[in-house]
Amino acid sequence: MFLRIATLAALLLAPFYGQAPAKAEKAADLPDAREIINRHIKAIGGRDAILAHKSMHATGTLSIPSSGITGPLEMFAAANPDRTVMKVTMTGIGQIIEGFDGSHGWSMNPMTGAMLKVGKELTQTKFDADFYGDLREPQTYQVKTVEKTTFDGRPCYKVSVKRLDGVEDFDFYDIATGLRAGSMNTRETFTGVVNMTQIEGGYKQIGKLWQAMQLTQQVMGLEQKITLLTVEYDKVPAAAFDPPADVKALIK
Repeated sequence: MFLRIATLAALLLAPFYGQAPAKAEKAADLPDAREIINRHIKAIGGRDAILAHKSMHATGTLSIPSSGITGPLEMFAAANPDRTVMKVTMTGIGQIIEGFDGSHGWSMNPMTGAMLKVGKELTQTKFDADFYGDLREPQTYQVKTVEKTTFDGRPCYKVSVKRLDGVEDFDFYDIATGLRAGSMNTRETFTGVVNMTQIEGGYKQIGKLWQAMQLTQQVMGLEQKITLLTVEYDKVPAAAFDPPADVKALIK
């Protein structure tokens, strides 16, 4: 679930600014990607614990250390249908919002105003809203172990994750703990293609699930940090995903 937060947060600020490669170590015998993913699922609490939840509300902060910019972050997510909303209020910028209501993807910020996502960007937004994305279900994701490598200074397995929308991401799983250590992702935006490297950490138990609470991202040459302060499940009202009035005016 945190990977979805990370991806949305990276795209939130893409209009406002201009990847950290891992060192590869080829391994002759690599574990099957599904085995690696299942180990991660077990480490964060298990498949049943993930599927037991239908929605999530998280709050925290997002900062860009090099610019001294920081602000509160809030995210809502739900399943059946998959929906997301993320809001960030940044010093000197104002409020930035990204959302997907199950049918429409949209964004709103002081630079562009309200915009609807279309084409490939909308398709990718729909996939990124997958509430149960941690499961990497085989009907949606084609996975393959690429190599044993070093990521964020830790021995990790690099796993190719090919989605039905044609996007190929790469997940990194800590060999010692089984937990996902981060990812490398490519996304379409209205400003062009955005590449991002994301490092996950600070796992904390929330109910029966272990949730990554800290994220460091490299996006378009800048580093941004996310720290989650609260996470709660199954208390999100449907109205949380209603687009703002300016966005509704664009929906035909």
